[in-house]
Amino acid sequence: MHEYVLVLIVAAAVTYLATPFVRSLAVATGAFTAVRERDVHKTPIPRLGGVGIYLGFVAAVLVARALPYLGGLFSTRQLWGVLVAGGIVCLVGAFDDIRELDWLTKLAGQMLAAGLMAYTGVQLLSLPIFGTTILPTPVLVLVTVVVVIASTNAVNFIDGLDGLAAGVVGIAAFAFFVYSYSVSKAFQPANVFSTATLISAALVGCCAGFLPHNFHPARLFMGDSGALTLGLLLSAATITLTGNVDPGQVSTNEVSAAFLPILVPLAVLLLPLLDMLLAVVRRTRAGQRPWHPDAMHLHHRMLRIGHGHRRAVLILYLWAAIVALGSVSFVIWDGPRPLAVVGAAAAMGVVLTVWLPRWRPSERL
Repeated sequence: MHEYVLVLIVAAAVTYLATPFVRSLAVATGAFTAVRERDVHKTPIPRLGGVGIYLGFVAAVLVARALPYLGGLFSTRQLWGVLVAGGIVCLVGAFDDIRELDWLTKLAGQMLAAGLMAYTGVQLLSLPIFGTTILPTPVLVLVTVVVVIASTNAVNFIDGLDGLAAGVVGIAAFAFFVYSYSVSKAFQPANVFSTATLISAALVGCCAGFLPHNFHPARLFMGDSGALTLGLLLSAATITLTGNVDPGQVSTNEVSAAFLPILVPLAVLLLPLLDMLLAVVRRTRAGQRPWHPDAMHLHHRMLRIGHGHRRAVLILYLWAAIVALGSVSFVIWDGPRPLAVVGAAAAMGVVLTVWLPRWRPSERL
């Protein structure tokens, strides 16, 4: 565990220290988010924060390579593939932050990064559906690419309030770290050092290091360079474990073993995926393109019902934790205890979401 803690600290420290320099670069290159009708900020804010996040991840991975146990993970090309793929989407996002690229170019960059990860071994080898379902390799590669693209765009969709995307991804990564670490202990032979757990730990650190610069009022936005990078790294963590785990290692209960291996990765990404799905349905029903921007995302709805900026973000953090950590609790605990804890937390979430604005109105800051 101490090697993972070191990786997390390095990722957080490098991201935190690099971000002010990235902000200066954003100002120098004119990478600003202009004030648009659907936005909640009132003045142009520099973006390009994803460069700092990526530098933190690179530093964490390089430190891991020098460690006695995590260094053994570099016997395959997986982590190098994730590093290069992350660099591709970060670069594509950075160009978009500075000059704004068309959607087709950004999609091509995401597909290239996803294909590269699959080529280096970061791909689903099977699907944990009612046991282990093995499909033809081309189909699994295609599913891998779809998962990466869905994850990168889901994080991009939810990046609408200061600190929201970084916090939600950090919570998701922490939940998946706990899940991956717990499942890895059941390997034969037991081995808690895995690519998925390493990526998750580094991702938690990157988000923690970026949040002090990004929480309301933000001094720097992560931009597409950050949203695409975080989405890709989170998908890489889930892919490297989800398609390579025996359901029996997740739970001794037959029902749990059948459903949890696929439900936990989905639950970890549920909040951004839900926001993206609702946006696509909403826009297509209105006769618009799925990527047509609007002001109807989950965070916009939180502001409309009376929550202020910070409180809306914190409540969405709570929901992300309830869903992500709640799903993982079914892997860690047996019996009815997880259901009772998740139910109580969800009830508290409903009260805070719906009733808190009536009890304590908040200024929309």
